[in-house]
Amino acid sequence: MPLHLTKIAFQSESPASLRAWLESHSDAGEARLTTRYLPKRIEEMAGGSLYWIHGHMLVGRSPILGFVENGQGRYWIRLEPRLIPVRACARRAHQGWRYLAQQDAPPDLDDGEADDRDAMPAALLGRLAKLGLV
Repeated sequence: MPLHLTKIAFQSESPASLRAWLESHSDAGEARLTTRYLPKRIEEMAGGSLYWIHGHMLVGRSPILGFVENGQGRYWIRLEPRLIPVRACARRAHQGWRYLAQQDAPPDLDDGEADDRDAMPAALLGRLAKLGLV
């Protein structure tokens, strides 16, 4: 079972704007995120994904293509330039990235399937999740 990462969708106004940012890199074949440290468990991440947090909820994932040093003492997380929607689930905000085990990862939504929670504003959904109501 692959190991995954979670990361805040920083400066993303919505999952739609995150999707647009990722898809804007489709010509290059990959989107890149800069990180200071290379994950120690990199071997376990073969076939893993980066799960995006927006509004205290996991909203989607981007498959990880690999990691590469960028020549400035930092690393790039190389991602497929697409956002695969997942069943939204609560996740606390954090800095940087965190590991996510396969058994804790939410399932993907099928094509055209919508999560009923998608209709709610992210802030409201985050508050309800903190209260354990969704």
